Amino acid sequence: MDRQRIDKWLWHARVVRTRSAAAALVDGGLVRVNSERVTQPSRPVRPSDVITVALDRSVRILKVSGYAERRGSATDARGLFEDLTPLPEPQAKDPAAGAGRRLLRRGIAFPGLNRLRTSVPWGTDPPRSEWWNDLRRQRKLHQV
Repeated sequence: MDRQRIDKWLWHARVVRTRSAAAALVDGGLVRVNSERVTQPSRPVRPSDVITVALDRSVRILKVSGYAERRGSATDARGLFEDLTPLPEPQAKDPAAGAGRRLLRRGIAFPGLNRLRTSVPWGTDPPRSEWWNDLRRQRKLHQV
């Protein structure tokens, strides 16, 4: 076998869960072979073709290195391609990123979050008697 349908290859390589999902990706124009958009699921792929697939939150770049007659395990599927997808760039950690939660726990709110300010410190409940008095006031307001 010197070629295989693109939808079948995507399914065998476990890029998608079902063959119909692979066909939908191709029909939607989300698959490219050697930088050319593929519009038909029957388009054949050959070894050394570079496939670019736009998935939900990522783009994968795969180089075809083989085929499979049947859909096998995930370890078998890894042998069908070479992953050329670049690794994501490491993001610099902002030391103030976690400060928001710490400040809120201490009862300090940010200027834009005035609705979060309460008379009771964060992480504590009002005294039971205060809660009971509030409940009594509400009942009196609703009595006829």
